[in-house]
Amino acid sequence: MSYAFNPGRPFTEDFRAVGAEQIERAVAVLEQRPQGVHEAIHDARKNFKRLRSLYRLVACDVPLFQKQENARIRAIGRNLSTVRDAAALVENINYLRGQTNSDEQGAALDQVYTLLAERRDRIAETETDVEGKIAATIANCGQAIAALAEVSFNDGKRKTVARLEKGWRRTLKLAARAKAACEADTDAALFHELRKRTQDYRLQLALMRAAWPSAMAAKSAEAKALVDVLGHLNDLATLTLLINEEPGLAGSSQNQAHLISAVITREEALRSEARKRAATVFRDEPKSESRTVALLWRKAGT
Repeated sequence: MSYAFNPGRPFTEDFRAVGAEQIERAVAVLEQRPQGVHEAIHDARKNFKRLRSLYRLVACDVPLFQKQENARIRAIGRNLSTVRDAAALVENINYLRGQTNSDEQGAALDQVYTLLAERRDRIAETETDVEGKIAATIANCGQAIAALAEVSFNDGKRKTVARLEKGWRRTLKLAARAKAACEADTDAALFHELRKRTQDYRLQLALMRAAWPSAMAAKSAEAKALVDVLGHLNDLATLTLLINEEPGLAGSSQNQAHLISAVITREEALRSEARKRAATVFRDEPKSESRTVALLWRKAGT
């Protein structure tokens, strides 16, 4: 099975199957670790993000379930995040190094890269309870599977279509609100919120792709490009916060100045690109698009 609904299947059965697959995949990769423990953690966290987006789509129908399980899965992801977050900062310096405007700035970023890589390695070495955290995660996944097995919906065709239309409209309304907030502001938190809402939209396009595969794939590609731009913005904000809190990680005040200059320049370009992409991704009105998706889903199930 894949991360997608089947319009010919009872919704409760389908929902449980899609959700269970993400939980089971997370457990499998954490147990087997084909590319090492930290890559396994990264992959498992992706499964958890898909699961949270799945649950948000039906939040209006099962609010208590969604609230409970969203909190559970969010806590699971945070439990596994320490080393991965440190590694992401190192990758972020690599991204900035490709955008440098002088040899001096490039040399400064090289030094910052080395210092952040050493920090990542120290965190990895001192995080002695990785196995305990993974074991706790797997146990929590068992509880999540049990909770999922208890959730149920009205499986009538009209009720299912109405549920999906309502959930789709809610996703788009939240995205529209986040997009509007970013249009005249540079607050990193606002762009991070837009990223989360776009990620939900991208994943829910995948869930509903049976309605119109080619169109959903095209929309998903647009949303993924926006998520990537917003991801770089969020990483830069996180990097700036860390360097401001621990300036020694830059190595020198001169390196810090070069780093902040590179960040500011790149942030301006990324915000501009994000606004343009968001206008394209969310060009249709939530009410209109959700009605179209509902109509397509109704036809797909006949």
